[in-house]
Amino acid sequence: MTVTAAMFYLFAVLTVGSAVLVVTTRNVVYAAFSLMLTLCSVACLYVMLHADFLAATQVIIYVGGILVLVLFGVMMTSGKLDMKLRMERGRLIPGSLVGLILLALLIRIIYQSPWQVQDTNMLESTTKSTTQSIGESILGQYLLPFEIVSVILLVALIGAVLISRKEVKEIEES
Repeated sequence: MTVTAAMFYLFAVLTVGSAVLVVTTRNVVYAAFSLMLTLCSVACLYVMLHADFLAATQVIIYVGGILVLVLFGVMMTSGKLDMKLRMERGRLIPGSLVGLILLALLIRIIYQSPWQVQDTNMLESTTKSTTQSIGESILGQYLLPFEIVSVILLVALIGAVLISRKEVKEIEES
């Protein structure tokens, strides 16, 4: 077994193990930190697949943004950090059944898919990074639609600020 294969299996086991902890732990804060480990492990798998843009996006958006938002929401709404979740027995069996059916479907798809193996040495030397390809695509052919969408989002953001500011002024006046 090569070092690359060993690292892949390590990150795969880490991803699945921490994902199981996310859905089985009763402490919400522990579940959020397990989710962080899951998302970081997925980012490591992306790096191993030479998908550097996806790995960076995974870390910046999901680990850096979404997970911090989840932790902030949990800590602000729980009132205490040791909030426990209660799982009813009636939902455990149907949920497990649906999970097993989805697992069987995924395994079937994996075995029926045609997999093409490429030489990684040739792949690294002949292709450019995914970040460069995505950048050239956005700033090349799709530059105008990209800029139009950014202006529309900016207008929507300004409109949301103005609407919320107007409601705040009305509350203060009354």
